[in-house]
Parts: sequence; structure tokens; C-alpha cells
Amino acid sequence: MAPAAALLPGNLDLVILKAISLGDVHGYGVLLRIEQISGGAILVQQGVLYPALYRLEHKGLIAGRWATSANNRRARYYRLTALGRRQFAHEQGAWQRLVDAIARSLTATPQEI
Repeated sequence: MAPAAALLPGNLDLVILKAISLGDVHGYGVLLRIEQISGGAILVQQGVLYPALYRLEHKGLIAGRWATSANNRRARYYRLTALGRRQFAHEQGAWQRLVDAIARSLTATPQEI
């Protein structure tokens, strides 16, 4: 398991949208899915996750519905909306451009200056 990594401010939404893009999932399942897809490197606290889910739903990026979970409990399941899919694609592209720019910066040599 990789060591835990801190999310940069503003990147929680991107990680949540990615987790939900993989299929409908209830709130706590989002937390577990993020941990799974990051190999345990990203740990999101429930106190941070649920306000973020509410904010994303309020923005129209995700839609929630009440249903019964596998352990027979009432849970809110989330899915990406069309707007959420577009926003996720936009944020994913912006993130990749930033990663590429940082990678170029870190490999710069004195001859390139």
C-alpha cells in the first residue's frame, strides 16, 4: 500500500467525480472507492466527503437517489449528470496539463534555461 497523500486544495471534487464516474455508488462507497483506486494513498474523511457530495449535487454535477444498500440500510446513491461528465472531463484535462507542466519543470536542465 502506498503512503497516504494529501489532496491539493481544489482536487477533492475531481477525485470524487472520478469515483462516481466508475458507476453509481452510495456516499460511504465513494470514500471506499477513492481509497481503492488510489491504492490506499488517498484517504478522505467522512466529515469532508459528505459536504463535498452535497456541494456537487447542489451544483448539478451529481444526482442522488435514496435506495437500500447491500447491507439493507437506506443510503443515498450518486451518479454523474451530463453536466458532471463535462465538468469531470474539463477538470481531468486541466489536471493532466498541470501534471505535465510540473514534470517538465522538474526535469529541466541548466542547458534549457
